[in-house]
Amino acid sequence: MIDEAAVASWMDTVSLGTGPLLNVVPVTGGTQNVMVRFDRAGRSYILRRGPVHLRPRSNDQIAREFRVLEALGKTGVPHPALIATCDDTTVLGGAVFYLMEPVDGFNASVGLPELHRTDAQVRHDMGLHLVDALAELSEVDHVAVGLGDFGKPSGFLERQVPRWLGELESYNVFAEYPGPDIGPVDEVARWLDEHRPTDYRPGIIHGDFHAANVMFSRTGPEVAAVVDWEMCTIGDPLLDLGWLLATWQLPGAPEEFAGPLTRAGNLATAGELAARYAERATRRLDDLTWYIVLACFKLGIILEGSHARALAGKAPMEIGDRLHTTTLRLFERAVTLMEGN
Repeated sequence: MIDEAAVASWMDTVSLGTGPLLNVVPVTGGTQNVMVRFDRAGRSYILRRGPVHLRPRSNDQIAREFRVLEALGKTGVPHPALIATCDDTTVLGGAVFYLMEPVDGFNASVGLPELHRTDAQVRHDMGLHLVDALAELSEVDHVAVGLGDFGKPSGFLERQVPRWLGELESYNVFAEYPGPDIGPVDEVARWLDEHRPTDYRPGIIHGDFHAANVMFSRTGPEVAAVVDWEMCTIGDPLLDLGWLLATWQLPGAPEEFAGPLTRAGNLATAGELAARYAERATRRLDDLTWYIVLACFKLGIILEGSHARALAGKAPMEIGDRLHTTTLRLFERAVTLMEGN
């Protein structure tokens, strides 16, 4: 999993206990990044680094997470507390990494504790607390917490459609990929361009906010921590709300976004989630449908990349096929929303 001796030696240099790493176990979840839990000198840690086979931007993404978690420490947003960071790539075979406090909670994409499995009201309220965490994030002054240079908010909305059409086009580099058969991509793109909001208030975007990317409290419906900040940037926070609603109880693709929670049922409706956000945040929701459609468009194209890589033998075919189906369901949801708008 990791070079335990190398990590221990580095921890010596930053005064984080002494002795060997104990009880070293992998942390499971939906991420391709490596996460390991261990104990040292009576304290528990989570180590997070890029995937075993680093991609060109893996270290950059982990380094961005350093900054985000440090900034969130100045806010009320539930998140894993940052302990220490290592940008020395010689320690772990080319990977930067960081240590954070373990979160006392569970991931609803893995399973539900008895309380959450048997109490319908708790499951209903879990969605509302998801929105509470999102509303808290949307109100953070990104400049005040040190993220003024973290993204390029100017032109953020205008860049979205061409950026993701270009991503879809890039999959043609795989000779085995026959091209996208995922629904009316051009129609959705035109609608997004024609209905794009004219202005917005910049803020922090998680970038992949759905029910599988949080840890819930074991004793109630509250969110213990929002995790997986690798896609975080500065842009329009309403895209996070659109992302949550795009993935919420998605017909025909329950496994991608907290399957056990979705199957258990009695969840808050999308309308209830939007109303809760309107109560807790200061952002207008006049164009909410546009943000949901954009989320379907963007996420669908991202997931189609796994299908293209699978056809090229660079990812498991089972996963590629499943994510392709999810992309189809996302574009179907986009079209339904467009027709009803």
